Amino acid sequence: MLIAQITDIHAAPTNGNLTRLHRVMSWIAALRPDLLIVTGDVIDDGWHEGYPAIVAELTRAKCRFLVLPGNSDDQHALYDCLHGTVPWTTNANHALHFAELINGFHLIGLDTTLAGETGGDITPHLPWLGQTLNRFALPALIFMHHHIVPSGIAPIDRVMCQGAREFGQFIAGLDLPPLAVCSGHVHRAMSSVIAGVPAYICGSVCPANPLLLDNQRIAPVTDSAALMIHDLRTGTLVSSHVSL
Repeated sequence: MLIAQITDIHAAPTNGNLTRLHRVMSWIAALRPDLLIVTGDVIDDGWHEGYPAIVAELTRAKCRFLVLPGNSDDQHALYDCLHGTVPWTTNANHALHFAELINGFHLIGLDTTLAGETGGDITPHLPWLGQTLNRFALPALIFMHHHIVPSGIAPIDRVMCQGAREFGQFIAGLDLPPLAVCSGHVHRAMSSVIAGVPAYICGSVCPANPLLLDNQRIAPVTDSAALMIHDLRTGTLVSSHVSL
């Protein structure tokens, strides 16, 4: 199974991110993945009218797609646009999670958004995640919008996903840890580890953030639109960062 992951489109009438998305979708359509997962921040500036246009682009992949909300999305507007297409599981936290069993793998999407906040929090969702993982003893991939490991970019890490310590303890207690945790939010491609599990940050469709490691190291931003491909065809996960 090939899974394409895109994130942080941030489409608005005042930017060219729909054009960038069109290029990304042309590349994905040529690859012909089995599934497309969008890890949030689909629109920007409250452009609710943009959701149908983005959905039209996503359908060009000619495969099923799953979508998580990000902090720049309107959860209600996103739900109204896609509730008949994306099988979200809502719970007492009013989160839009998903859990899919496909070709022997468990694909789980966690809605880590907080109403009115740029940052996120995984802690309230750990009970649901535990119940979901325990339902099937299968290799799992976890997707979320907010990054759970520090990126090293201080302004971004101030609005990352809270609950990393609790999540690490949760993973350490599992009999079958997930294959990887896949996120976005940083607008840069990065890789790290949490509790021995790979933690991937997908590069963004929208223009990248600078690699601002500190005020003395300000590198120019030359990154193109980006995505990830998660290859499970051999039963072993191989994840590729792709720039277009």
